[in-house]
Amino acid sequence: MTYLLFVLGLVALFFGGEYLVRGATAIAKHFRLSPMVIGLTIVGFGTSAPEMLVSVQAALAGQPAIAIGNVLGSNIANILLILGLSALIAPLIIPVRKLWRDLGFMLLASAVIWVMLLDGNVTRLDGALLMAGLLIFLIVAFLTGKAEDDDAASGDMPQWKAWAMTLGGLVVLVIGARLLVDSSTEIARALGISEAVIGLTIVAVGTSLPELATSVIAAIRKQTEIAVGNIVGSNIFNIFGILGTTALIAPIPSEARFAAIDMPWVAGSAIGLTVLAFVLGGLPRIAGVILLVTYAGYVALIGS
Repeated sequence: MTYLLFVLGLVALFFGGEYLVRGATAIAKHFRLSPMVIGLTIVGFGTSAPEMLVSVQAALAGQPAIAIGNVLGSNIANILLILGLSALIAPLIIPVRKLWRDLGFMLLASAVIWVMLLDGNVTRLDGALLMAGLLIFLIVAFLTGKAEDDDAASGDMPQWKAWAMTLGGLVVLVIGARLLVDSSTEIARALGISEAVIGLTIVAVGTSLPELATSVIAAIRKQTEIAVGNIVGSNIFNIFGILGTTALIAPIPSEARFAAIDMPWVAGSAIGLTVLAFVLGGLPRIAGVILLVTYAGYVALIGS
């Protein structure tokens, strides 16, 4: 029964995220935001809703390892697994002239949370600082992100339907997140696996399904700005928004392994993506293969 609830949770997260993204994107287009800003904010944050719900609920349930592991694991999977798979399907062009500031925010967020994890506790003050970082990012993104005439796309979905899909998707995500946290914790304990590893792998990948679906579909449709912006925006929101909100609700004690083992992978993947963006201007298929092989190595390392 536990495994069935786990699968149902993943399915709910996928479909809830899909409807949330479609509705939120239509709302954003109605207000004539550029595809890059849609990817960085509406889609990136929308697809991070499962991570938000899982981390908050895990922290409140006294499972801090899942709360932190979920965020760090999702950020690693977003770049290595999701962008790797997307680049394998269709080479991704990364528009550095539009994205350099946001790549910088992603690197800054990674550095800030690494420092916070070093003392073994993410406090309410830390949470407030993280939320301030999110607010600054949002202000910068929206002030510089109005669509140009040739860049904007008018939404063909009625606004009432867009809002209904957005709210309905959020409700389904809440249900899926609850099922996922409860069932994954039971599975971890039954198999003798630490909650940290479960949060870093199974839960992290499960809550990243909306990002996976969005970026892969965007890659197939040659919508590079949505595919890449979705991941960069999601990674920024995961740290500033999710851990910030979670710490404000309840301070999060952190295992030493997160700062020592997992944060180097979070920072390394963010730096790697930034270097590839500036040096190659994107992710060719060979880069996608390298990212996927690297992710397989990470999973093998933490699972050993």
